[in-house]
Amino acid sequence: MERTELPIAVFDSGLGGISVLRALVQRLPGEDFLYFGDSANAPYGVRPVAEVRRLTQDVIGRLYDRGIKAAVIACNTATSAAIGPLRAAFPDIPVIGIEPALKPAVAHHRRVLVLATPLTLREEKFVALMHQCAGCAEIVPLPCPELVEFVERGELDSPALTAYLARQLGPYAGRVDAAVLGCTHFPFARRAIRAALGGNVTLYDGSDGTARETLRQLVRRGWVRGGSRHAGKQPPVRAAAQPPAARPASGGLTAYADRTHSLSAHRFQYVRRHAGARRDRPRPLAGRGDHAAPAGVSRADRAHA
Repeated sequence: MERTELPIAVFDSGLGGISVLRALVQRLPGEDFLYFGDSANAPYGVRPVAEVRRLTQDVIGRLYDRGIKAAVIACNTATSAAIGPLRAAFPDIPVIGIEPALKPAVAHHRRVLVLATPLTLREEKFVALMHQCAGCAEIVPLPCPELVEFVERGELDSPALTAYLARQLGPYAGRVDAAVLGCTHFPFARRAIRAALGGNVTLYDGSDGTARETLRQLVRRGWVRGGSRHAGKQPPVRAAAQPPAARPASGGLTAYADRTHSLSAHRFQYVRRHAGARRDRPRPLAGRGDHAAPAGVSRADRAHA
């Protein structure tokens, strides 16, 4: 298969990267996407750097062996821990990461709160970014590790989430002009975050920046399916605010295509790894063709919404 026809891999520690997938589909409407959410090991943000690096490299290696033309690391934590080694290990494809959207936030606001996982905030990549932007605004980093688990459970408007955000964000309500959502899980809780901080706070996330960079890398290599004239032509995508249902308790290695997030009739493959028993099988959905999944992962059917 020609490189142009291969899918783009999108990787996250769980469901959060679907927020990046939404932006990618909008920028690259003619592409196929292979999504892998490592829910078995989520959250990454509280794990040691070496472990996050190993988990990330393992998954990208398996997806690379399956056949991909680019890898998008749709996880701030995994980007901080592993982007350098990944680019060295796979020099023949673009490996695109994500970083908190701090630069556009400080360009327009004087007091900026950065919500992220503990690992993202303490890694050198973010520390350097914060120092670079420190002269433009007052920047307050705030770790919110439990918020990842709320999103993984699909719990976006519960009293428990409201109470958690009140504790975490309440002291900053009325004191900041903007908040950077420095984890790809957090945009799914955008409404609750805005309510906790006050309606006038502007929220930023890095999804579209990552999608633009992915497009740029593919155009530079001539790998856009149908040519670059087909990229970025789609009207704005309105995806559901809810992520797919929370992972089942029994788990298993499960790959499936989820219609709720097939994003305006565009094709992608959704591969999600669970802990526990390995007997689960995906429910087949209609699609045009499929490919062998990485070793240890069930086949994902390509779906049309």
